[in-house]
Parts: sequence; structure tokens; C-alpha cells
Amino acid sequence: MKQFNIYKTLLKKGHDNELLRYSLGNEYFKQGDFKESVIHLEKAIELKPSFSAAWKLYAKALTGNKKNDEAIVAYEKGISIAEKNGDIQTLKEMRVFLKRLTKN
Repeated sequence: MKQFNIYKTLLKKGHDNELLRYSLGNEYFKQGDFKESVIHLEKAIELKPSFSAAWKLYAKALTGNKKNDEAIVAYEKGISIAEKNGDIQTLKEMRVFLKRLTKN
């Protein structure tokens, strides 16, 4: 919780960047606040579109919000980015999550 407050303070002070937004999105995700998580992860992706880990968490947060169609699109985009970046582990994880999501 202490880290979470530090992140929020940094953002209020104008220290906005993709890593801070990812961290905030992750903290909200851990708390089950998927709506806020999506907001920060969207910003992280906007700031750095090639941030494959942000794409993965963004898609998971969309799934938590019951926005499966949007999550599928995010996973597909994230997979493409992870392939370009050579982020093998993130790529594998997103493929598994996408497969599970499309089975339902």
C-alpha cells in the first residue's frame, strides 16, 4: 500500500511516464479495481506502444472488466508487439491467456 501511495503522489506531482502508469495499473489490478487499472494501463501503452508487459496486463484488466472482445484485440496486439520485441515469456503468456479467453 505504501508503494501505491508513492505512485499516486508521483503522478500528482507531474512525474508521468509509462513505468509509473504501469505500476499504478498493476496496483489497481491487484486490488481488483479493473476499471482504474485499465485507465492507467491505456496511458502506459499510449506513452510507449511497444511496452508488451503493459499490453498483457491491460488485456487481463479488460478481462476482469468483462470486456472480453476488447481483451482479445489487446492480446492480439500485445502478441504482435512481444514478437517484434523478442519478449518470449510475455509472448507465451499472452498466447495462453488469449487461448483460454477464446475458448469461452
